[in-house]
Amino acid sequence: MILLLQRVTSAAVTVDDNCIAEIGVGILALCGFERDDDEAICARMAERLLRYRLFSDSHDKMNLSLLDVQGELLLVPQFTLAADTRNGNRASFSGAAAPAVGAALFEHFSSLLKSRYQRVLTGRFGANMQVALVNDGPVTFWLQLRNY
Repeated sequence: MILLLQRVTSAAVTVDDNCIAEIGVGILALCGFERDDDEAICARMAERLLRYRLFSDSHDKMNLSLLDVQGELLLVPQFTLAADTRNGNRASFSGAAAPAVGAALFEHFSSLLKSRYQRVLTGRFGANMQVALVNDGPVTFWLQLRNY
C-alpha cells in the first residue's frame, strides 16, 4: 500500500463538475493499492497515517500529527501510485491491485479511518476526479507498506 501525504491548507475533489469533498487545514492522502495488499496492511497504514507527524509545533518542528492538530483528512484513491516506472516511457501497472480488489481495500481503509477519526472525507474510486489543493510548506511524504 502506498500513501502520498500532502499537508494542505485546503483541498477539494470534483467529479462531473460537482465538488464531492472539500477540506481546510489537514492532509490530502492519495492512496494506491498493490497486488498483495490486504486488510491487515490497511489497518497498519491507517494507524500510521493518523499519527504521522507532519505539522509544526511551537518550535517549528514537525512533531504534531493530524490527531494533535485536529485537522481534516481527504482520502483520494489513485491507481497510478502503484505504477512501475523503472523502464521505458510508459508505466506498467502489473504490481497494482486489480480494480475490484483496490475498490474493496479503499472502502475498508476509508471505513477504518472514519471509525477512528471524525473528520474524514473521500474521493470516489474509479471516477475521473479533479483534485485541487494548496500544499502547505510544501510538505509531502511517501509512505509505503508491503506484504512480504
